[in-house]
Amino acid sequence: MALFERAFQKRELRDPGLFRAIFSNTWLAPLWLLARLYLGYQWLLAGSHKVWGENRWIAVPGPDGLALKGFWERAIAIPEQGRPPISFDWYREFLTFMLNHGWYGWFSWVIALGEVTVGIALIVGAFAGIAALAGAFMSFNFLMAGSASINPVMFVLALLVAFGWKTAGWIGLDRWLLPALGTPWQPGAVVSGLLKRRVAN
Repeated sequence: MALFERAFQKRELRDPGLFRAIFSNTWLAPLWLLARLYLGYQWLLAGSHKVWGENRWIAVPGPDGLALKGFWERAIAIPEQGRPPISFDWYREFLTFMLNHGWYGWFSWVIALGEVTVGIALIVGAFAGIAALAGAFMSFNFLMAGSASINPVMFVLALLVAFGWKTAGWIGLDRWLLPALGTPWQPGAVVSGLLKRRVAN
C-alpha cells in the first residue's frame, strides 16, 4: 500500500488528447456557443411559460404549484393496464412524499425560476458549466418522472457543455469571470487579491 501511494504521489493524471482537444480547446468555442444558445433558449422558453404563461406554475397572489401538483399526480399514477410513467419505485415514493407534504407550493418556484436562471446564464455564458449541470439535473428529474419530450437531448447536450466548462463560455461572460474568480481549487486574480488582503489585515 505504501509503495502504491508513493508511486502516485505528486503525479498528475492527464486527460486523453482527444478529450482535451474537444473540451479544452478555445478554437471550438463557436460550437459550444451554439450548444449553449440552444440549451439556454429551450430552458428560458420552458421557464417563461411557467412564470408568465397562461398555465403558469407560480402565481402572486393566488395558489401556487397547482400545475406542478397535477404533474406529480399524473407521474405517480399507476394505470390498470400498461406501464406507469415512473419506472423506479423509489422515485415514485420520493414524489409521493413531496406531494403529500405540499412541497409543490414552493418547489414550483424553484423549478420555474431555476429554468429561467439556467436559460439566461447559458445564453450570456456566465458560469456555463454550473448552469449546464443544473440544467442536466432538471432534465434528469423530468426523465425520471416519465416526461421524455426533448429532455434526453437536453440532458446529453447539457452534460457535454458541463464537461467543456473551461471553454463553453469563452464567447461569453466566462471569458472574464473565470480568470477573475477562478475555481475552488485555483482562485482567480480577484479572489487571490481578496485573500491576500485578508491575510495582511
